[in-house]
Amino acid sequence: MGIIRDMQRAHATQAAAEQRARTAATQQRQLIRRNADLAIAAAQQAAADAERQREHRRLYAEARSADAAVANADLRARLSDLDSLLLSTLDVDDHIDLDRFKKPIAAPPFDPGPLGRPAPEPSWPSYAPPEPRGVGKILGGERLHQQQLAQAQRAFEEAKARWAENETRRTRQLEARRRQYEENRRRYEAKLLAYNAEVDRFAAAVASADPASVVEYFAMVLGNSVYPDDFPQHFRLAYLPKKQHLLIEYHLPPVEVIPVVKEYRYDRVRDDLVAVPRDQDEVRRRYTEIISMVALRTVHEIIEADRGGLVAEVLFNGIVDTIDRRTGQFVRPCLVSLRTDRATFAAIKLRRVDPVACLKHLQAGLSDNPDQLDGVRPVLEFDREADRDFTQEFNVLADIDQRPNLTTMADAEWEQTVADLFANMGLSVGPIADGRCVATDPRPIFGGQVVIHAVRGRPVDAATAGALAAAVAEAGATKGILVATDGFDPEAHEAVAGRPLELLDGPALLNLLAEHSGVKARIEPADRAATV
Repeated sequence: MGIIRDMQRAHATQAAAEQRARTAATQQRQLIRRNADLAIAAAQQAAADAERQREHRRLYAEARSADAAVANADLRARLSDLDSLLLSTLDVDDHIDLDRFKKPIAAPPFDPGPLGRPAPEPSWPSYAPPEPRGVGKILGGERLHQQQLAQAQRAFEEAKARWAENETRRTRQLEARRRQYEENRRRYEAKLLAYNAEVDRFAAAVASADPASVVEYFAMVLGNSVYPDDFPQHFRLAYLPKKQHLLIEYHLPPVEVIPVVKEYRYDRVRDDLVAVPRDQDEVRRRYTEIISMVALRTVHEIIEADRGGLVAEVLFNGIVDTIDRRTGQFVRPCLVSLRTDRATFAAIKLRRVDPVACLKHLQAGLSDNPDQLDGVRPVLEFDREADRDFTQEFNVLADIDQRPNLTTMADAEWEQTVADLFANMGLSVGPIADGRCVATDPRPIFGGQVVIHAVRGRPVDAATAGALAAAVAEAGATKGILVATDGFDPEAHEAVAGRPLELLDGPALLNLLAEHSGVKARIEPADRAATV
């Protein structure tokens, strides 16, 4: 169920990014950055006037002080992220409802296109010549009228024959298109049924405590947990069904995640930003709190996600892969080790605990000097106690975060990715500009021109969808395809109802890229704070 895990991780990452963007710390940092930019701009403007050197020096000093303020705001934001590691997960429901990954079995309705509109049958009144009148009737008009009438009759009969032949051909083609549609619909529904059956099979396997499926499910849970970018998120899991034990070997972040600088100050004499170092005792205290929060957060997410009562006891080893600066050797000490049963842990009110004291209450092993890589005796020997057949290793960042991000791609690369996808799906794709191109479907029944429009960075509204529908009609195309990485407003669906337009949202695009282009991509918003 790797696709489900990827989709779940992408959703969690996006939600976490949106949450960070709304925090007061981020908004304050944005304000400080804007003030710094204004100060720098003012200094540059004053420098252009030689008579205002004194003003320039003052404004320059303000600009450099603003640089220090920006750097200090970044430090405070970083520490705020670290301090909220535990609290940030308590507002998230860690349980994963697998049923929501099932797809509705709803094929698009049959669209006959132009074949569904019969041509009007020839009408005799439109062919019949006018009756002769007055003097014309007396002067041989009747004989001329009979000749015209015979010619009109022949033309009318020929038109009827052509109409009947065309209608026979149209009806035959319409029936062939309908048969093709029914076959495509059956294949489409069979594919969705098979996918939904696989989701049901996985859910049933988890519910029945199948070790491999239980491990996969809890890997999805931990993969959903979004940490700062420099946290490893690398772990091993094993499940012992008879004991109902879940074994976790979790890679902790190194001590370097804590900023070694306490604050920045602008030295006017040296014209430089001076870094004030953070006290080593504070680094040790903060690092001890961080690894404690990671341990508690991991166990909490497992217990909260386990609504089926699969896990009676969690055994957690928190290790760190790093270099011992004293020897230069790669080391992997265990800095936190915890064994707790479900009932004991569930009774703890994590919002009100001190993480270090909480671990001591749970009689966990916790390094007194984790910054010096002093290890503790682990409560489990993972490789000895875990059944190798039911042990899996997961690296969330390697599996997911290294995928190309469609949101932050350069415009040319994004457009080429979309063009290549539809070319791989069998369309002949023309030049693409501003996200739009005209392609040709060479199939004899469903073929014809296809107008493709790709949008990213915002949900598509009704106006954009309606404009593409109008472009399809203007081009005489058989259909349009509207791709939107951020989805569609409800009004957009209403605007194109009954029109030959196919809407592809972000998850559908990711699935098509994986299936037809062999590209495992992701859709995640860029860090908004970094763009200010």
